[in-house]
Amino acid sequence: MDFLMLALAILLLLFMIVKFKLNTFVALIITAFVLGLLLGMPLYDPSGQGLDIVSAITGNQGMGNILGGNAIIFLFGGMIGRLVADAGGSYKIAKTLIDWFGVKRLQWAVLIASFIIGISMIFGVGMVLLIPIVFAVAIEAGVPLLYLGISMTAALSSAQGFLPPQPAPTAVANSLGANIGLTLIIGLGVSIITAVVAGPMFTKLAQKYAPDAFQMKHEISAVGEVKEYDINETPSFFLSTITSIFPLIFMIIATVYKMVYTGGVTPKNPTQLDEFINFIANPSVAMTVALIFAIWSMGIHQKKTRDEINGSLGAGLSAVAGILLIVGGGGALRGILVQSGMSDQVADIFKGLTGGGHLSPLVIILFAWAVAAILRISVGSATVAGMTAAGIVLSIVQSQHNPMLSVLVALAIGAGSLIASHVNDAGFWIFKEFFDITVKQTFQIWTVLETIISTVGLAVIMLLAVILIH
Repeated sequence: MDFLMLALAILLLLFMIVKFKLNTFVALIITAFVLGLLLGMPLYDPSGQGLDIVSAITGNQGMGNILGGNAIIFLFGGMIGRLVADAGGSYKIAKTLIDWFGVKRLQWAVLIASFIIGISMIFGVGMVLLIPIVFAVAIEAGVPLLYLGISMTAALSSAQGFLPPQPAPTAVANSLGANIGLTLIIGLGVSIITAVVAGPMFTKLAQKYAPDAFQMKHEISAVGEVKEYDINETPSFFLSTITSIFPLIFMIIATVYKMVYTGGVTPKNPTQLDEFINFIANPSVAMTVALIFAIWSMGIHQKKTRDEINGSLGAGLSAVAGILLIVGGGGALRGILVQSGMSDQVADIFKGLTGGGHLSPLVIILFAWAVAAILRISVGSATVAGMTAAGIVLSIVQSQHNPMLSVLVALAIGAGSLIASHVNDAGFWIFKEFFDITVKQTFQIWTVLETIISTVGLAVIMLLAVILIH
């Protein structure tokens, strides 16, 4: 009966978002309350243990768990991305790599530039920023925009799906208790492979079965006014790149140190160096230091005024705020799933189906991916799909007591949350409008591209599970 109630709640969520066009955050909160009522959770818990509906939604298992640890990461990440963009740093990265690689390897230049920029910038903002640059390069090189645009989109989408400090992978990893640094390191490998397969490699296939989409265009209405930069007045390539990936440097150094010198665990008697490494490894600390550096490197050092710097910070905040709320709404639904015992029920059923013995990591990873994939196709939002899937499989992952499995499941959920984007996903329409193609062509290119990232990502993660989990 509880699973029927869960199905009804998900259908309600789908109806409110797709049919009624209700704000996603509002729809998630309403769904969380309705699911709590359907599952018979108490309206008030006199014991003060937080077992009631409101506490489940707002407390440490719900929004409090997700927003408390992630707000700084999301918001500061958006600010860093905007500072780099407004200073011309993103333009510098793209143009420099394009100049280095030359016309024959333009796809790879665009892929690398988009990947670097995509690490610290959410998908929609990255598209808005890069489309004018890539469009100008395509015209100059005499190639269709989509010829370069597929690689650009594959890189941005892969970064969004697998890499902290992007909102969705960060929230999912935290929800499952996965190590953020390790998620980042392994996620880099997964995302690079998926970006290459769904980018330059897929472009060759797409040109064969959807040739009409690869038309030369000299004007795109969706691009609008293009901000011009004097390449000689932009920050250096090195400074722009370092600023974009600064948070990752801290987290990777700290993770490698802990793996090499402490075996990945915190020692009982930590040295001052251990304490310092643990401190800078905290994503919130890394993002704070990175933002301070970005304010200097992309603001003060570029002789920008205080108002200009604050304007960039405000624009970055606005760009991420909506996503942060959606993540929080997903956390609310997660809180109901966990606090009601629904997550434990899923784990018990899963154990029963697998004989109740030791659960195969490959089966758990595949199950997590499938749950996220079904939710993604149903609801549209990758963030909603990822957060809801994390709540459903949480108890299964926790029962295994395997840190590496937690990381791989988090990445598998990221892969599943990208599959088969269609008309209920904002990304579908962003891609259509920016590349000025038909709905049919958007299905042929964008939907297939996202599905390639999802399935190739799953295959890589399963292979890593065979190698890394003993």
